[in-house]
Amino acid sequence: MIKLTRQDLIDILYGATILGTGGGGSLSDGIKKIDEALNLNKEFILVDFDELEDDDLIATPYSCGAISPLTEEEIKKYEGLPVTEEASHVIALREMEKYLGKEVKAVISTELGGGNTAIAFYSGAMAGKYIVDADPAGRSVPELQHSTYYLNNVSIHPMSLVNKFGESVIITNVVNDFRAESLVRALAVVSQNSIAVVDHVEPTKTLKKAVIRGAITNALKIGRAYRTAKENNEDISEKIADSGKGKVIFKGCIFSNDWDTLEGFTVGTLTIKGSGEYNNDEFKVWYKNENIITWRNGKYDAVVPDLICIFNEDEKEPLLNPYGKEGMKVSVIVLPAPKEWTTEKGLKTFGPRHFGHDIDWKPYI
Repeated sequence: MIKLTRQDLIDILYGATILGTGGGGSLSDGIKKIDEALNLNKEFILVDFDELEDDDLIATPYSCGAISPLTEEEIKKYEGLPVTEEASHVIALREMEKYLGKEVKAVISTELGGGNTAIAFYSGAMAGKYIVDADPAGRSVPELQHSTYYLNNVSIHPMSLVNKFGESVIITNVVNDFRAESLVRALAVVSQNSIAVVDHVEPTKTLKKAVIRGAITNALKIGRAYRTAKENNEDISEKIADSGKGKVIFKGCIFSNDWDTLEGFTVGTLTIKGSGEYNNDEFKVWYKNENIITWRNGKYDAVVPDLICIFNEDEKEPLLNPYGKEGMKVSVIVLPAPKEWTTEKGLKTFGPRHFGHDIDWKPYI
């Protein structure tokens, strides 16, 4: 059991953003939430499953929606609606406890990302819950069924949903995770592209066999490697790659970044023109919230479930997909996929064919 310091929390969020592969929500918003809770003297207590009782309930709070900035049209559409003062995720957690008639003891992050990891931490701190050192993705992922919960047949319902306007619903039953994705995404679309969700509320004895243990500790390790490399003026992308047992596979400048918000996802293609040893080469990345498929000079290169991480060399920061600007210097890092995604079911759920590409995944590293 560890009481996390602010530096620990910042390192975790930076590591989670790097592991978020271009998605996972806003890092700056995540840091604001952490500081808000700390300013209220809330504590962030990280625990292992072994420090919880078998019957303690654990919940998964997160946001579902697009990561792209809101357009003027989208902002205007919701003018006049009241916005809740209390965080919608905390409300959703409380509504879940009310529905179950039971107390939730701890929370777990749904994915690694600057936004969603912070949301789980913030919800836990504000509601006085422990934070579990694990997650069901080991990275960031675009769809609800992209989780080790699904791979291990853990039920997603009941689901508690609350939007920023205070509108709430409990989904008591859903056919499967794919239907849950469709239902929740539809509600996100009509909630200014983001909605708070709390789901997979299960006892410790169920979840400890269905997630990637140590995921938060891994994010902390990556975040510390990033910070120390930055402080020591070292090659940050190389240090990140070394820390994650991966490899820097491309360097260059962004030539174009074309994206749109489609059905609740940020979907786009980033094109990088190579420099240095990659001069005259071209690298393309297709993303659906997260970096999914890449091509080098027109041929498939790294693909999911491997982690494709893009680093902004100009600002020395991990890059969130829609914010890649023309002329920005970047590095592309590939980190190995968690083993859970390399099984037959894992690849069927989160391999390149799921996204419509007729190729098989092969480990890049």
